[in-house]
Amino acid sequence: MNRNNFLKTLFAGYFTAIASKTYANATVAESFTLPKLPYAYKDLEPHIDALTMEIHHSKHHQAYITNLNKALDEAKVINPVLGDLLATAGKQTGTIRNNAGGHWNHSFFWEILTPKQEAMPDKVLNLINRDFGGLDKFKTEFAAAATSRFGSGWAWLYVAEGKLKIGSTSNQDNPLMDVSPIKGLPVLALDVWEHAYYLKYQNKRADYIKAFWNIINWSQVEKHITKAGL
Repeated sequence: MNRNNFLKTLFAGYFTAIASKTYANATVAESFTLPKLPYAYKDLEPHIDALTMEIHHSKHHQAYITNLNKALDEAKVINPVLGDLLATAGKQTGTIRNNAGGHWNHSFFWEILTPKQEAMPDKVLNLINRDFGGLDKFKTEFAAAATSRFGSGWAWLYVAEGKLKIGSTSNQDNPLMDVSPIKGLPVLALDVWEHAYYLKYQNKRADYIKAFWNIINWSQVEKHITKAGL
């Protein structure tokens, strides 16, 4: 199997694993639906407050889904597959690109948060030590990506070329998109849109980033790393 076919197979499997619960066999009328959170809105306090979580999930995320379904209906897209919409984002309308990204990004984000502070699995720590020279250096580099993203966007830990990498994307883009400046398979993400933190942290994005380390579901991150082939 050549490299291009291998990557296509890997990406297809990754999309299926992430999306199968809510995206399979979609129809135009009810293409995508809001996923339930694996915890209550209040459970991430004091790091993320309940009101922010409620608005972020039930209002912002729902709006991406509503707008995406409407745009797909208007474009007469039958049985849309979210992974395909991301992989061909450059060929989609701006509305489909932005809202498909918003839906995928948030669905991914909710799953890598947890109210139970977890120890980092040895596998994850070893890869971080290998690729970044230590945990502190990794945190510093990830925080820099999240802090330096001008305006709205996301910070990512992702797998590319057989190693962990850090980068950021604007708006609702992600490393799975053909138009993204960084390309790979996401394993960790941080939403740095103001709606993700402004009620509690106001303009102190750095404080929000610092709090993020307390609520990462490292077991889920490890699963994503394994699926990505590391």
